[in-house]
Amino acid sequence: MKSLSFVATLLGLLAGPCSALSVASLPADFKPPPVFKNNNLVHVVSVEKSFAREQINVLVENVSGKPQDEYFVPFTADQIARLGGIEAKDRKDDKVGPFGVDRVEYSSQSDVQYYRITLPAPLKAGAQQTLAISWYYLKPYRPLPASIEQDEQQYLVYNFSLYAASAYPTLKQKTEVKLSTVTIPDYTTFTNSEGKEYPEKHGSKLLYGPFDEQPAGAVYPAQIRFEFTKPVIHVSELERDIEVSHWGGNVAFEEKYTLYHRGANLSSQFNRVKWAQSLYYNPASSALKELKYPLQIGSVDPYFTDAIGNVSTSRFRSSKREAMLELKPRYPVFGGWKYPFTIGWNTNAANVLRNTASGGHVLKVPFIEGPKQVEGVEYEDVTVRVLLPEGSENVKFYTDLPDSSIVETSVGVHKTYLDTTGRTAIVIKARNLVDDFRFRDLIISYDTPLASTLQKPLVVFGSMLAVYAAAWAVGKVEVGFSPK
Repeated sequence: MKSLSFVATLLGLLAGPCSALSVASLPADFKPPPVFKNNNLVHVVSVEKSFAREQINVLVENVSGKPQDEYFVPFTADQIARLGGIEAKDRKDDKVGPFGVDRVEYSSQSDVQYYRITLPAPLKAGAQQTLAISWYYLKPYRPLPASIEQDEQQYLVYNFSLYAASAYPTLKQKTEVKLSTVTIPDYTTFTNSEGKEYPEKHGSKLLYGPFDEQPAGAVYPAQIRFEFTKPVIHVSELERDIEVSHWGGNVAFEEKYTLYHRGANLSSQFNRVKWAQSLYYNPASSALKELKYPLQIGSVDPYFTDAIGNVSTSRFRSSKREAMLELKPRYPVFGGWKYPFTIGWNTNAANVLRNTASGGHVLKVPFIEGPKQVEGVEYEDVTVRVLLPEGSENVKFYTDLPDSSIVETSVGVHKTYLDTTGRTAIVIKARNLVDDFRFRDLIISYDTPLASTLQKPLVVFGSMLAVYAAAWAVGKVEVGFSPK
């Protein structure tokens, strides 16, 4: 009964296939109508990881005379290119939302672009709504200095606005900056109308404000420089392949990474002797030394290769509680360096595949897994390919990633060995993801008719018979010379 309940819940999510990023086309002279005001706003900036996360918690009020359900958030063209994972929900009720988020397309010449948030129900005139809007920026930092010695500390610079960018006037707001360190040598200061200087420093937090009323579009450029003695991990491309085999009762995973360290470059050549010495007293270093992959429990047969071949510096721990793959790259990865590699593993199909009462199947896997690092990992381009058994039909799929992150989806055919008509292949492309989305689900439902299920073994059996028949026929041929 528990399994049937699990399958029913998943099928409820599969009302239709996952859609690509929705874009709202509006007139070229579009400007958000002044129908809202922000009564109170809290702007939270987090630079604790390799990516930056910003969130605004805002109490909005409908100041027009009609119900309104569209709230617009402005970004610059540069921010849009690096923006990912934008989501909006009700701040006070987690059960409401997430709300619809669409990219607005109106004028490519304007430096100000918008995302449109659609409320679940129109907000009546004079009514208020509390929103929590969050997003991520990839490639957010600039190392300063740009080059350091092998054993020097790394410092990063982040630029932002003390005033949260808004298309509406804001009566009251404050900004909170969260860091992973208390070493903050430089930051922007601000003096309010009463002569009080900000920020207030509380350990690894900086508090600015409250600020006076600000008009729509107001910004206050700010900069913060902080210590970040950890690698700045950027994956420019991730290709994740998932192959489902019913006959083998197995699901195979393979991931290909193109990884970069976007921190400070080395100011001199890498000294391997100094590096070997540092391993004994283990000082803080910005070099990437290892990656830890928590896999699904029951995963087996892991492998780790790079452009040269198999990499033996890996360790795999598997038990009833965990399956942890620990990798050490062939060389320490310093700022500005690149490291492409591939990992793969298998898991029992029973761990991720369920059968429905109607004879269909439901596959539930994480959209991305990837390494779990304290410093975080950002992903620029992600391609997930799922190969279903040959002849699969009535395919539907769903993912709980933000709609703004999905850029393309398709269902096609992919041929591998011993295939005849080819396997059904689902391809989903996403952009600007971070490891905060690890284990967001990808759910696929499909049917496999009996004829398709038997197709491959019958083809293999027929091929073997043909080989035997050919061998028998060849054996009957006389190749000797007959006497005259």
